[in-house]
Amino acid sequence: MWRQESKDSPPFATPNAAPPSAAAWLPGPFPDTVPPETRGMRLLFIKLRHIGDALILTPTLTAVRAAYPTAEIWVVVRRGSEGILAGCTAIDQIRTTAPPERSGRGWRDFTRGLALVRELRERRFDWAFELSDGDRGRLLARLSGARQTAATSVNVPMNTLARWAIRRFDTHDWTPGHRVEKDHHTVSAFLPLGGEVPPMTFDPARRLPWGPGSSLTQFAVLHPGTRWRRKRWPAEGWISVGRALAGRGLQVVVSSGPDPEERAGAAALVAAIGNGTLSTDGQAGWTQLGWLLGRARLFVGVDTAAMHLAAACGCPVVGIFGPSVVSQWRPWRVPHQVITPPEGTTAENDPEGIRRVRATDVLEACSRLLDSPR
Repeated sequence: MWRQESKDSPPFATPNAAPPSAAAWLPGPFPDTVPPETRGMRLLFIKLRHIGDALILTPTLTAVRAAYPTAEIWVVVRRGSEGILAGCTAIDQIRTTAPPERSGRGWRDFTRGLALVRELRERRFDWAFELSDGDRGRLLARLSGARQTAATSVNVPMNTLARWAIRRFDTHDWTPGHRVEKDHHTVSAFLPLGGEVPPMTFDPARRLPWGPGSSLTQFAVLHPGTRWRRKRWPAEGWISVGRALAGRGLQVVVSSGPDPEERAGAAALVAAIGNGTLSTDGQAGWTQLGWLLGRARLFVGVDTAAMHLAAACGCPVVGIFGPSVVSQWRPWRVPHQVITPPEGTTAENDPEGIRRVRATDVLEACSRLLDSPR
């Protein structure tokens, strides 16, 4: 399957094959005379959402690998999300589809999508789990030709396509819990997974050093950037937190993606915080950021993929939440503090809520984590 080439592309992602002719795009059915218990199950996991959603899938994949060590595990995510899965050793193959943003899609994505369907059908999957709760993922699950397709039926649109595409539904009410638990339960309802739900994962052996940070020892990572304006905490709050952490003797690293606006904001924070503060300036991919987070004393950030990566790397997290459901998106199985507006407005119908998060509350949370033994 075609994918965006990047330094963070997982080693198991393969380039897209040449698009097949229109007459050949949907082969099959392919007879499979070898039973799954003999050859090992072939499992497909579909998560066509954003980058952080892809990482949230990793505890389930870890549990599946532990329960079914001979299984062949494939994952399909949106283009641009594959890099954050580079640290998940449970995955055998990863493929990508067009990105979520319409602006990032092109006419070639159609033929590439057909090539993906052909490749998936050739694998003759035993199960396809649709975990993104959307029509595109459901359609892909059905077209994959898997013997069984499964998804949740709770708090998701149950339209005609859903009922046509998905054969087995998990009816467990996942909404009070975490999104990690939702994925895990959807799979374990049909493939028993023993034990508790694992942490997120980004294997240390797959992290790559970020050169400018090679001499860092005692430091904290701030990640203020987000594509969602409703999740942006004011710059003055970040400056207060950065200066206070520097006052505790920690060097501050401002994490920034490659977006020009995000890089400019990070540069402004570096100048305002001073005290030798560094910025990744869009030059640290997920593998390099994972390396930093695995060594950092603390991560402070809003609800983004970077926050979930910090959890995957075992870094204590202070999460600044505004329009997010904390119970569903909090840092998973890592020491953390979640800070919300004083009045507790965290619903998406209050997009200005995050601006009311107080810097003093964030600083107190930082102190609690820094003063606790790891």
